[in-house]
Amino acid sequence: MGHDKPNPSTVRPEDSRFGLDDGHGAAGGHPHGHGSAGAAALALGALGVVFGDIGTSPLYALRETILAATGGDEHAVVPPSVVIGVLSLILWSLVVVVTLKYVVLLMRADNNGEGGILTLVALAQRSLGRNKSRSVLLLGMIGAGLFYGDTVITPAISVLSAVEGIKLITPALNDYILWISSVILIGLFLVQSHGTQKVATFFGPVMMLWFLTLAALGVYHIADDLSIFKSVNPYYALTFFRDHAGVSLAVLGSVCLAVTGAEALYGDMGHFGRGPIRGAWLYVVFPALWLNYLGQGALILADPSAIDNPFYRLAPPALLPAFVVLATVATIIASQAVITGAFSLTRQAIQLGMLPRMEIRHTSEQTSGQIYVPRVNLMLLVIVLILVWSFRTSSSLSHAYGISVFGTMVVSSLLAAVVIRRHWGWSLPATAAIILPFLTVDVAFFSANMLKLFHGGYVPVLLAMALVVVMGTWMRGTKILFDKTRKTDVPLLELVGMLSKSPPARVKGMAVFLTSDPETAPASLLHNLKHNKVLHERNVILTVRSADTPRVAEEERVRLARITDDFWRVDMVYGYMESPNVPKGLAMLRKQGFKFDIMSTSFFLSRRSIKASPQSGMPVWQDNLFISLTKSATDATNFFQIPTGRVVEVGTQVTV
Repeated sequence: MGHDKPNPSTVRPEDSRFGLDDGHGAAGGHPHGHGSAGAAALALGALGVVFGDIGTSPLYALRETILAATGGDEHAVVPPSVVIGVLSLILWSLVVVVTLKYVVLLMRADNNGEGGILTLVALAQRSLGRNKSRSVLLLGMIGAGLFYGDTVITPAISVLSAVEGIKLITPALNDYILWISSVILIGLFLVQSHGTQKVATFFGPVMMLWFLTLAALGVYHIADDLSIFKSVNPYYALTFFRDHAGVSLAVLGSVCLAVTGAEALYGDMGHFGRGPIRGAWLYVVFPALWLNYLGQGALILADPSAIDNPFYRLAPPALLPAFVVLATVATIIASQAVITGAFSLTRQAIQLGMLPRMEIRHTSEQTSGQIYVPRVNLMLLVIVLILVWSFRTSSSLSHAYGISVFGTMVVSSLLAAVVIRRHWGWSLPATAAIILPFLTVDVAFFSANMLKLFHGGYVPVLLAMALVVVMGTWMRGTKILFDKTRKTDVPLLELVGMLSKSPPARVKGMAVFLTSDPETAPASLLHNLKHNKVLHERNVILTVRSADTPRVAEEERVRLARITDDFWRVDMVYGYMESPNVPKGLAMLRKQGFKFDIMSTSFFLSRRSIKASPQSGMPVWQDNLFISLTKSATDATNFFQIPTGRVVEVGTQVTV
């Protein structure tokens, strides 16, 4: 890192309130090594983790879209042309948005096998250079904020829509739908701390049963009206806009419900591999969804009264209770996937310098991607319960859904354009030719969903705005703080030279001073000399950095450089999907002949007390927000997995 500007990807361990972590991960796992497991097993695992959200969309997507076309009247007579046109829109949205954009195109834009919107940010930053990538970072923050909106809406709408099937079994339970949904959601969030490893083995088989059931029920009802096959022709989707221009935007705003969860295909690519996810989509999920939507459409054509709940009416009455239970389990799995995705995105954002440190617990010894973030889990639970009791029905909640989904997709298309143009090196005409059609579709869907802004769509927008403010404040505050502390820095080599000429008293053992800038003397070293007036036999200036790749090879993890016989520089690098472990990293130096004994080593950290200043460069409210964020950050000792008994903290006061 140079003297003139901080590197946003550098972990800042010198201050025990600052620093970054790694990450991603729904089902976890390293991106390399997919070949060791069978592709079929990986595809089955992908069914349980990747496709839960989009796999449960038939619960409400067709019903809400047709209701949008009829003005929301469940008792209105639905013309066959509307059913066929709406269904054609849904089917071809699955083709264009999910299959062509995500499965074919975006899954090629990987960072060492990893995907997701922040992976696009990392790739775009790498190709543009960090000095020119402010707009890329802003897009990443917006996309991350909208993704969190999707994360709170998905569990609420999915569980509500599944539990609403109870009223078809016994209307007496209708008054208890909200309570039952709340109990299920509370239970879902409470078990997050135990990890998903044990239950994850059941997710794949359950979702396989779910998709087979969707396909079977669809096929069972297609014969109700074979004219439904007209919807396979995209001509009917286009003519719907011509013949129903007045409601076309409203309809488009509901069609998007059918493609929610498409981002998961890309975001979870690193856990299962491109091939298994593509295979699961093309051979299982995509056909099952098509057949189920065709069956729902045929049922509505044959019995227009089925519009009240066409999904559950596909099931024979005798099988309805079992179908409701299966749907509820499937929605819980879908919710689990996006909750884990929120943990993953949080970990990635922390590592990329967008958020302060938070406690991140690893729930699996074998799978690094399985993590639990207590603070995020509690925040999600509170917001989800507020949504359930505020909107009360899945139909009302559907209005809040599309903005977050397609807002994220617009951002991913814009970032993909940068990656294709700069990282892949395509020409501008070729980039425009491949991206503009997808961007046009995304913008059309997003614009249509903006009609819902005052009917629930404000929820993800407000959440995204709040997160952008938090991320922007954190990044701006850390830069101001870094620049301010640089003014009082002492060059490390200059300090070492002074200590050689007039050495202080020596004590046995090794001292490790953590800093974000290996060229300057850490504040903790200066304060140790000032107050304790001693120096250890061996002193290590340690910098922990975040790479813009998901993982770093073990042989590239630690670099050692000798300054003098008693001063050494150590550079430790972690990918944005790895958790920094300082003692383990230092132990790797033994292979290079460097003696390291944790029991004779002391780790020195600087704990900053930050005060607001009118001349900081930020408004006072933003100063106070930044200070509160630093206070809420997880202690660096835990973050870097340093034994608490080996840590010495030195306090300093800084104004920002």
